Amino acid sequence: MLVDLFIPCFIDQFYPETGMNMVKVLQKAGIDVNYNPEQTCCGQMAFNSGFRDEAKQLGNKFLKDFPEDRPIVSPTASCTGYVRNYFHELFHNTGNHLEYKRVVRNMFEITDFLVNQIGFTNFGAVFPHKVTFHDSCAGLREYGLKNESRILLSKVQGLELVEMRDTHVCCGFGGTFSIKNEAISVAMAQQKVENALETGAEYIVSTDLSCLMNQNGIIEKQKNPIKVIHIVDILAAGWEL
Repeated sequence: MLVDLFIPCFIDQFYPETGMNMVKVLQKAGIDVNYNPEQTCCGQMAFNSGFRDEAKQLGNKFLKDFPEDRPIVSPTASCTGYVRNYFHELFHNTGNHLEYKRVVRNMFEITDFLVNQIGFTNFGAVFPHKVTFHDSCAGLREYGLKNESRILLSKVQGLELVEMRDTHVCCGFGGTFSIKNEAISVAMAQQKVENALETGAEYIVSTDLSCLMNQNGIIEKQKNPIKVIHIVDILAAGWEL
């Protein structure tokens, strides 16, 4: 099977190793990967900020960047959920109606793709650490992820998963929410980190690096004894192709 890889802006700019690890993980699962270097932003930030014309312009480019009728896999539920749930507001009954329908049908977040689409859950990963999991709002509510990440983590050798209090509660990122409502966002991130610290975990794991970036701001400022890591980076740990 051949899939297209969509790497969101913030992963491309700040966490390129997660993008590379996603390629490693997919290839381990027997999947061939195509990456279009011309791809850019999906337009979620513009859409959420009310700039619909700019969002549509970026959305049109997104449709052109992924012209094939095959799975498009991404390491974030946020951008993937946006394309799946909101492209219809930009392209329904337009000249790109069929193109947007094809893209929406083919968009998959990585843990959903691995667990529910191809049924590959054991990568032989080794990660001898205690971790706790953050259910992102985008993953839980917008995309509809449930136990996919926990299934994958249960197969990792040496990993101990401990659940934090209120794992389903928002960490305060919310894209532009963290800018427009800084004080509230900081307080929410602070509570999330405190809940994680209570578990004694060494790492906070999530499907969304945007959430982890927000929490890591608190962690670094307060020098808390905990780190953040994307689930893809765990799945790629401890083995070689």
